[in-house]
Amino acid sequence: QVQLVESGGGLVQPGGSLRLSCAASGSILSIDAMGWYRQAPGKERELVATITRGGSTNYADSVKGRFTISRDNAKNTVYLQMNSLKPEDTAVYYCNAPDVREYNNYGTMRYRDVWGQGTLVTVSS
Repeated sequence: QVQLVESGGGLVQPGGSLRLSCAASGSILSIDAMGWYRQAPGKERELVATITRGGSTNYADSVKGRFTISRDNAKNTVYLQMNSLKPEDTAVYYCNAPDVREYNNYGTMRYRDVWGQGTLVTVSS
């Protein structure tokens, strides 16, 4: 089945930049919208940014002007460029594709909401 794997997290100082990647693999028939979510310790998971297959984007107010979401449909990969990072950006970042059309292990087509395992971003001096 389709899996999403995030990479690029790490420790950065305030004002620094980081680029996250999320690559989909498996028996992919199609992936529609994709997005990035994050969850800080003791807080609820929140939407960071979304992008449609055609490239239309939306951002949380807290990251507008600092983060940029993009995708490469040929590579089934979505990116999150994070600039001017703040301590409050510290969280586990998750990649999400809510409408993946895939084959399961029995060769049956289905739609599925797929999540990555998360990658930790820590912004601290």
